[in-house]
Amino acid sequence: MTTQARADILNPDRRQLLGQAAMTAVAASVASLLPLRPAKAAASGAIRPFHVNVPEEDLLDLRRRLAATRWPDREIVADQSQGVQLTTVQQLVRYWQNDYDWRKVEARLNALPQFVTEIDGVDIHFIHVRSRHENALPMIVTHGWPGSIIEQMKIVGPLTDPTAHGAKAADAFDLVIPSLPGHGFSGKPTTLGWDPQRIARAWIVLMKRLGYNRYVAQGGDWGNAVTEQMAVIAPPELLGIHTNMPATVPDDIAKALQPGGTRPSNLSAEERIAYDQLDDFYKHGLGYAIEMSNRPQTLYGLVDSPSGLASWMLDHDARSAAMIARVFDGKAEGLSRDDVIDNITLYWLTNTAVSSARLYWENKLVFFEPKHINIPVAVSVFPDEIYAAPRSWTEKAYPKLMHYNRLDKGGHFAAWEQPALFSAEMRTAFRPLRQSI
Repeated sequence: MTTQARADILNPDRRQLLGQAAMTAVAASVASLLPLRPAKAAASGAIRPFHVNVPEEDLLDLRRRLAATRWPDREIVADQSQGVQLTTVQQLVRYWQNDYDWRKVEARLNALPQFVTEIDGVDIHFIHVRSRHENALPMIVTHGWPGSIIEQMKIVGPLTDPTAHGAKAADAFDLVIPSLPGHGFSGKPTTLGWDPQRIARAWIVLMKRLGYNRYVAQGGDWGNAVTEQMAVIAPPELLGIHTNMPATVPDDIAKALQPGGTRPSNLSAEERIAYDQLDDFYKHGLGYAIEMSNRPQTLYGLVDSPSGLASWMLDHDARSAAMIARVFDGKAEGLSRDDVIDNITLYWLTNTAVSSARLYWENKLVFFEPKHINIPVAVSVFPDEIYAAPRSWTEKAYPKLMHYNRLDKGGHFAAWEQPALFSAEMRTAFRPLRQSI
């Protein structure tokens, strides 16, 4: 990686760059009439039910393309240092082509209330589940890349219906789970400027449109960037936020991580681990982000080859890739083979590989730099995240830190991999704010 390329990804500025209940009740009766990607709303601000119904022809075409995959030579090392290994992708493609059933996840999606509304010229798709419990705390949860709303499906039941999952009714949430613009079933922006700040403003509009005058927000990956920008804007309705991928890296650490820098000698044990994780990620794990930050339109192969899309999405971070490799090697992990392929298939069927990559190009934020947030923040640290944020950095980054916890297992896709742990974290983290609703 060149010094300039690494500087670009560390500092993108260097580049030039009330109710919903009635709607929920009618959703099922009209759902079968709605297409995969909805037409524009006739009236500004209208909220329309949404139903997933992928044409069978699209699934047959997917299988044909998988069968016609042209494979590269095998890597010439015994580890993942050259990228996702051939055996892993071949195992994935074999299962995807012969045994995978998209209709199962499609049915699970359609069992949830889904809607679309136009905000700032773009259709925003979202899941909206109201708890049956009174005084539920509304929460908007935002996914990242290469994630999607598939990540959050496992937490819907535990958070909206806690008594069915061993928790208390007093810990119930209403959930709003949107698809980022250019991702999944949301519209694809055709104008410039859809960066995390603009998405944050759209989410504030969405929550107001749904009638919520008090709510919290949660996110990891790009979901963290958007959620933190909501907190920077700090609308009076937003009580606090939670992140499982916080932006806490102090200026002196960021400087030391630049090419030619050295690890400071005065770090604690937690800080040394975090520094080494970041150093390894910046040296070996940023290839996908550099390409999408600088040349997202060049990724034509991802929309033409499903096996190419799969390998690109698997190569996000080393620990997630290793876990997924174990899954397709028959090991039991936080994710199943179907989990992984559900998410990849969503990107394939919606043709969003390139449109989702543009968020990297649009972004002007330094990802792990503290954003000077002055509302309550909760942080959950999962050990296999890109970096495990130390308490010392976290307390400096968030002056109103209300919850900090280090978990024993879980990684980048926390809600997806460890839904029980993640749900427990949400209940605990936001309990102090419930009296405000």
